[in-house]
Amino acid sequence: MKKLIALTLVTASLAFSAHSQLVVYDPVSNITQITDEAENIAEFVDMVENQVQQISQLTDQLNEFKNYENLFGNPSSVALSMVSSLNSDLQNVEPGKNLENLVSSADGNYALTYNDNGIYATVGTSFQTPGGQTVQRPADQYKKYAAINDTANNYVTVADNAAQRRASIKDQIAQTDQQLQSASSDAEVQKLHAVLTSLNADLASTDDEVNQAAASAMVQDIQNRNDQQKQQQALSEQQNADFTESVSNYAAKFQLLNAPTVFPTP
Repeated sequence: MKKLIALTLVTASLAFSAHSQLVVYDPVSNITQITDEAENIAEFVDMVENQVQQISQLTDQLNEFKNYENLFGNPSSVALSMVSSLNSDLQNVEPGKNLENLVSSADGNYALTYNDNGIYATVGTSFQTPGGQTVQRPADQYKKYAAINDTANNYVTVADNAAQRRASIKDQIAQTDQQLQSASSDAEVQKLHAVLTSLNADLASTDDEVNQAAASAMVQDIQNRNDQQKQQQALSEQQNADFTESVSNYAAKFQLLNAPTVFPTP
């Protein structure tokens, strides 16, 4: 308000000085115009001051952002070399097969010829009797043994793959630890910690894959042992039934003598 009064007086004095030689027809109207103009000028001055203040505040905020970036770093500018290989490993298909696929693809002929590079003796698809007759083995009855061979081979494949990946992941973990020691900003530290967590999770997943492959082999072995015991019990029941029937048939055909044997007298 003080600015408005001052501007009004200055403007009025100038107006009267400039028009001192002129005849004033409507002094009230002239004063009103001068007052309105002074108010407009005062509002403009206030607007400019507000804009200057806003610019000053924006400048302070920008300086704060620059200071924050200098202290904590810009996350988008931090590039990590091991991320691509980590993503590739996480997106790869697991090398192992599930138990259902291993069982469905089991081939009895494979079990008959399997020797694990000479460690085991080959059963063979056929054999000869003492009389020289060649007998073909029923391959379908050897599928359960082929399933065990397949699950064991699957375990070896998964374990070898996991060993190679574990060596690579451990090397990446070591690189990440070195970068953490030399990190120069908080943004870099946070990103490296995130990568380190992901690498440890990926390392643990290799153990889970190996354990799953081993569990598949154990489950199939349990199934085979269960089937073996089942077949033994079924065979025992059949043999008992056959023996009981044979004894009954023998007793019916060859009856024992109940009366004492009488020898002829001389």
